[in-house]
Amino acid sequence: MKTRLLTVAALLASTASAHAVGLDRSGQRIGILFEEGNRVELSFGYTDPTLEGTTQTNPAFGPLGGQSIDNVGDSFLIWNLGLKYDFNEKLSFALITDEPYGSDVFYPGNPAASLLGGTGATVDSFAVTALGRYKFNDNWSVHGGLRYQEVSAGVTLGGAAFGATNGYSSSFGSDGDVGYVIGAAYEIPAIALRVALTYNSSTTHQLPTSESGLPVPSLNTTSITEVDTPETLNLDFQTGIAANTLVFGNLRYARYSDTVVAPTGFTGLTGNPLTDLEDGYDFEIGIGRRFNEKWSGSVAIGFSTVGDDNFVSPLGPNNGSRHIAVGAKYDVNESFAISGGIRYTSLGDAVSSPGGNPVADFTGNDAISVGVKFAYKF
Repeated sequence: MKTRLLTVAALLASTASAHAVGLDRSGQRIGILFEEGNRVELSFGYTDPTLEGTTQTNPAFGPLGGQSIDNVGDSFLIWNLGLKYDFNEKLSFALITDEPYGSDVFYPGNPAASLLGGTGATVDSFAVTALGRYKFNDNWSVHGGLRYQEVSAGVTLGGAAFGATNGYSSSFGSDGDVGYVIGAAYEIPAIALRVALTYNSSTTHQLPTSESGLPVPSLNTTSITEVDTPETLNLDFQTGIAANTLVFGNLRYARYSDTVVAPTGFTGLTGNPLTDLEDGYDFEIGIGRRFNEKWSGSVAIGFSTVGDDNFVSPLGPNNGSRHIAVGAKYDVNESFAISGGIRYTSLGDAVSSPGGNPVADFTGNDAISVGVKFAYKF
């Protein structure tokens, strides 16, 4: 059974997986390392989220309660480029670029006449991963390498719900660090079985920080904020269940509780960090089928875990998610293939709660993602 059905499966898993656990976007996929032969892959994913809410009716909010909140989720595009090369039958190499983490949230409205208007967050990242894989035999292999990663961000807090920090703004300049990747895989080629476990270390970033808008002038300063990205664990599996039919899946754990953003001025005033992220899991399972020499297709469903309660930061107003994705792959010839997919994500209901105080309800929201991948074998 040929394993190239996974080209479609991998696309579905990486089609701009918005609103997964924490700030995840690419899922740090390394599937190209297990493809047959030498190849280059280029993929793009676009996500259009809808995150609308309503401020709660509370006597303390006065006329600001019960107001509608227009869409706070900005659409975004991610891309991925990968190269895989076999040195011999046992040793292969892959170079992967991706955008592992991100956020694009902005609350419309006047900060002086709303509870959350003007609040927003952007997170940008870029990573280059160099991996090697060594096959001991047809069943066992190990893989590992280094990842260079850059991160930058910006946060604004607007609206009466933030009290003394209404109007606060911080800018976190870009900084890079090197982490490592290590893993192992077990395969039975005759039935297209593969189970691969991959650990991604955290990286530590010293972000140049500029803060403004705090009521204490001496706290509006420039400093360095140390931020750790989460360590993660990916478990990928697949197996043939019939001729030209494959079941595949992925389980991902991300330790976001270690990702704390605590700029000097804001923490000095409030005693709290800007972020409060929880560890979480993403899970996906699907089935792929090769229809003929040209066409393959797949469908997958999945979810990300919810938090301990529905209270979330205004900078991430959803709690868990469920999704369904479908995709197709067309082999133009023996060397070139095009894959495409679409994914619908139902975003979990949440209560936007700055400082732990419930302010706005976000319910019935979703996101649409589309993606395309071009693969060339040489």
